[in-house]
Amino acid sequence: MAPELIQENVTKLIVALVAGSIIGAEREYNNKNAGFRTVILVTIGATLFTILSGLLTQGRDFHVAGNVVVGIGFLGAGAIFKEGSTVKGITTAATVWISAAIGMAIGIGEYGIAFASVFIVMLVLLGFIWLQGFIDQFNREKTYKITVSCHKYNVDEITDFFKESHLKGTCVYRHKVNEKITYTHIVKGPEKNHHKLISILQNNIHVIEFEV
Repeated sequence: MAPELIQENVTKLIVALVAGSIIGAEREYNNKNAGFRTVILVTIGATLFTILSGLLTQGRDFHVAGNVVVGIGFLGAGAIFKEGSTVKGITTAATVWISAAIGMAIGIGEYGIAFASVFIVMLVLLGFIWLQGFIDQFNREKTYKITVSCHKYNVDEITDFFKESHLKGTCVYRHKVNEKITYTHIVKGPEKNHHKLISILQNNIHVIEFEV
């Protein structure tokens, strides 16, 4: 391999290190399970696979680089997990996915596209938090699991909690164990009304337990 080509490829790996560090620092700061080092390694790995794909096929076939997308899909899926009734890690999985895409852009020497993408990713991760919070003030969807005594409430009476809180709830599942029954509802409405509902559930003596 010519010295010029070696220098070019090493430069690409260093650029991938910088790009991955920028995105990874945000994930690490927010204590995400795919943090600083993970995002860096994904970006560098995608860059390296793209470089090798070009070398192996003299730039005529990028099937190796294409398979990076599939591999990153499996890695991203590992960042998604369920905590109670809530699915978490989807944003982190998407961040891993786009970090790989940025690495591939660097691998073919498209530095402008790569760092424009880094800027857009950071804008979404940091700058759009306020916008998401603003939207949630008016309409937030949450899953509630409410456990009551079989003899105290039925599903129609449970909906009174939502009406009192000015929320819209839909029962999607119910599960009975001995003398207890658990209702699972998808509830939509302003964030402040969710706070009111939680207060109602906490103070109701017939609610054995609930989970949000």
